[in-house]
Amino acid sequence: MMQARWHIENPVDCPLVAAINIVGGKWKPIILHILGTRSMRFGELQRSIPPVSQKMLTQQLRELEADGIVERRVHDGKPLRTDYSLTALGASLWPVLQTLYDWGQQLVEHKAAA
Repeated sequence: MMQARWHIENPVDCPLVAAINIVGGKWKPIILHILGTRSMRFGELQRSIPPVSQKMLTQQLRELEADGIVERRVHDGKPLRTDYSLTALGASLWPVLQTLYDWGQQLVEHKAAA
């Protein structure tokens, strides 16, 4: 595949860099992978990722929401219920994340065999 000239002139404009800037980080890939299965309440999501702190999970969800990848819905009622799900844009990431997951599985197996 031939790279466009702007990759060399201004790598910040690279679509790959733009994508990695949105989904990169310690917790975002796992958050997106989990939300790809179903929408979840904050507490459910936090229990699904035990090492993540409440503060960090909140921050990561806010960033993903600001980027249009995750949607936060507040449901009326008592008690007030809030859940998180992937937007259409976020759902379009699911096949990419699944491919990356499969590649990671091969990597883990390769390292174990070495």
